[in-house]
Amino acid sequence: MRRPLVAGNWKMNKNVEEARELVSSMMAKLNEINGVEKVLCPPFVSLSTVSALLKGSDIGLGAQNMYWEEKGAFTGEVSPAMVKEFCHYVILGHSERRTYFGETDETVNKRLRAAQKFDLTPIVCVGETLQQYESNQTNEVVARQIEFGLADIDSAFAPRMVVAYEPVWAIGTGKASSGPSANEVVGKVIRRALRELFSDKTAQAIRVLYGGSVTASNAAEFFDQPEIDGALVGGASLKVDEFVAITKAASK
Repeated sequence: MRRPLVAGNWKMNKNVEEARELVSSMMAKLNEINGVEKVLCPPFVSLSTVSALLKGSDIGLGAQNMYWEEKGAFTGEVSPAMVKEFCHYVILGHSERRTYFGETDETVNKRLRAAQKFDLTPIVCVGETLQQYESNQTNEVVARQIEFGLADIDSAFAPRMVVAYEPVWAIGTGKASSGPSANEVVGKVIRRALRELFSDKTAQAIRVLYGGSVTASNAAEFFDQPEIDGALVGGASLKVDEFVAITKAASK
C-alpha cells in the first residue's frame, strides 16, 4: 500500500526565528502521529535551522524549489547539491512558480532529472487554471503536464516521485475541489498518464497528493478517496493545530 504523505509548503512566510518557533510548537504533536510521512518545506533561509531542529525526529525536510545546474554563474539560484545538504524532498513545478516565474513543463523536467541525479524525492505539482477548468480542459492540461514534465525519468526512480494535483483555481482561494472530483482526476487522468510513461505497477506505486485550500475540516474528504495519498498543504501548514489535525486525518 502507498504510505500517506502530508507536506507543508510554507511559501514565502516566516523568517528564521519564526520558523524556529513554529517547528518547536508542532514537533511534539507531529512526532506522536504514526502511519504517515510528514514533511515541512520552509523558505531556503530557514532550511539549516529547521534541519537542526528536526534531527532525530521522523519529520522530513523539503525545499520549495531548486535550479537544475550543479553550480555556476546563476545568481539567485539554489543548486540540487545545496538542497541535498539539508533536504530529502523538493517541491517542483508549483503553480506559483509557473504563473509568476515562467516555469514550463520543460524546466520542471530539467529540475526533476536533477532531483533524480541527486537522489532527492521530488513533489511534482500539476493542475489546471480556472479558465482551463471552466473550458473543460482539465484532463488535457494535467495529462500534458505529466507527459512532458515527467519525461525521460528512469523507471527505477519513478516510484520515488510524488505527484501533487493542485487545481490552480483552488490554491489560496478557499474554494477546494471536492473529494470525488479530485479523485477522478487522479485516477482517470494522472495515473493513466503515469501508466503510459512507465507501467501499471509503477503508476500504482507513485503517491499522488491533493493540494488547494486543504484544511482540518475538509482533509478527511480527500483522504477517504482511494486514489489520493495525502496532501500538499499551504496556508494551513502555518497553523500548528490545523496542520497537526490534517496530518492526523491522513494517518487514519
